[in-house]
Amino acid sequence: MTELASKQRPKRPEFRNINAFTDLPGYRLPLAGIVSILHRISGAIMFLLMPFIIWMFDTSISSEISFAKFKSAFNIGMLGLPGFLWKLVALALIWAYLHHFIAGLRHLWMDTSHAAVSKEFGKSSAAFTLVVSVALTLILGAKLFGLY
Repeated sequence: MTELASKQRPKRPEFRNINAFTDLPGYRLPLAGIVSILHRISGAIMFLLMPFIIWMFDTSISSEISFAKFKSAFNIGMLGLPGFLWKLVALALIWAYLHHFIAGLRHLWMDTSHAAVSKEFGKSSAAFTLVVSVALTLILGAKLFGLY
């Protein structure tokens, strides 16, 4: 028994100075980590595009003339940019809102339920968040681009 107790395990590597070119490419981020990073990115996108969101809201509800101007920005274009690019910006906002909302619900569920704090739940809820946010974005993006 003393032989087993004295047998040492191999030392785990210590990462004190992480080199982005040699260490990070081999690191595999778990799905929950990817969702967490995307949650932050989607929040930043919504924050940075807040003037565009306010313009869209104001222009769409002010009058019939301003609503026609709003529609023409997505069909013809505005500020020298084609309407297709404005639709892509709106699609990015749609994804950002949906992902941020669903991931936020996921985080609230984990905060309130002790059973939800497990590796299995983290992985399954992260997969659910990604699948649902992308699926809803595709459905709403198809509507935005006039596919139905």
